[in-house]
Amino acid sequence: MADQKKRGSAPAKAVTAVKKDDTKPGFFQRIGRWFCEMKSELKKVIWPTPKALSKNVLISLGVMLASAIVLWGFDELATMLVNALFTLAG
Repeated sequence: MADQKKRGSAPAKAVTAVKKDDTKPGFFQRIGRWFCEMKSELKKVIWPTPKALSKNVLISLGVMLASAIVLWGFDELATMLVNALFTLAG
């Protein structure tokens, strides 16, 4: 008996489970939350300066123009090869 008092064995407490609410919010609540989250995320964005934006646009247009020229060249080459095959085949 003296050993039990020294150890400090207290009676076990009853553990009550917390019931989780499994219902999801309504449609308009979810849309409202989405807009609030989107607004907070857009505040974190570092928007480019007009100078940086124009530089990036010019670079993009240049790359697109170069790609179009290369693609046009391959198309012309393929057209000449197909016409040559048709000419040889008769």
